[in-house]
Amino acid sequence: MNLEEAEQIANKVKEILSPYCEEIEIVGSIRRRKPTVHDIDIVLIDKPSTWLILGGLLSSIGSLSVNGNKVKRLWYGNKQTGIAIDIYFATKLTWLTLLLIRTGSKENNIMLCSIANRKGWQLKANGEGLINEKGESIVCHSEMDIYKALAIPFQQPTNR
Repeated sequence: MNLEEAEQIANKVKEILSPYCEEIEIVGSIRRRKPTVHDIDIVLIDKPSTWLILGGLLSSIGSLSVNGNKVKRLWYGNKQTGIAIDIYFATKLTWLTLLLIRTGSKENNIMLCSIANRKGWQLKANGEGLINEKGESIVCHSEMDIYKALAIPFQQPTNR
């Protein structure tokens, strides 16, 4: 699917879910502005007590094919002509890392994790963040902070 069409669908889903979220961002290849989009990725922090409402809203948008506590996949349209939408549920603690990791690209994530590993650290894809060799979280307040901690230049999402 082309970027413009995928972005319209993603924005529609974001608009529907936004009232029930503290934070919500469209990530993945749309955030990276890739001309072809294979699926839509959204990261959100839901407001307290909205879990059941969000589940019902998602079912009204498309058919759920994965219905976990941390990620839900639904199909917008049918599986042959539609597009998969992956929705990642974050917390305030996992938001930043999930925003970074789910934006991608896969190659960028591998590079970041490799650099962390060479330092004896870990970049946890589950959202736990950047962990040093002592098992302590390295405090980061932005994606730029993660790049700074790894001592590499920040890359805008469009360059990842």
